[in-house]
Amino acid sequence: MPRHFAACPQARRRVWRPRIVCIREYRAMRKWHRWTTVFFGIFMLWMAVTGIASHVTALWPAGEAPPASAQMAAPAGFHCPETMTCKPKAPKGGMRAWVGMFHHLHSGETFGPLGTAISLLTGCALLFFSISGLWMYLQMWRNRKQRGLKPGWFWP
Repeated sequence: MPRHFAACPQARRRVWRPRIVCIREYRAMRKWHRWTTVFFGIFMLWMAVTGIASHVTALWPAGEAPPASAQMAAPAGFHCPETMTCKPKAPKGGMRAWVGMFHHLHSGETFGPLGTAISLLTGCALLFFSISGLWMYLQMWRNRKQRGLKPGWFWP
């Protein structure tokens, strides 16, 4: 057993104080972090690719010039209700036509309720990975500090 790990606290030790990380706690967090990645990794990759594609297509320049105002004018006899803002839709062309499809793929709506549930769980997994990764980093940082090794935010 490495010297920088302490034995796990017993039930009598209830007072919080800085301590070296317990081997069981550290290994358990790493195990959960690792095994949830096995399942959610592919979904996170899918979400990243479709999210990037959605944003790239939204920022892509429009395919054609907007039509003249005479072509976009409302038909004769049309009256816009007072509670609405009536503006004609800009024609979609080129890459911008794909934004909606990428959004539906990204959110899981394309795959029905199961896809939406997987998308929600993947978001929760991302939150877990962020918290557990930060927790593991802080534990390593505390261990280095308590052992008197070179301080710093990053180390080899």
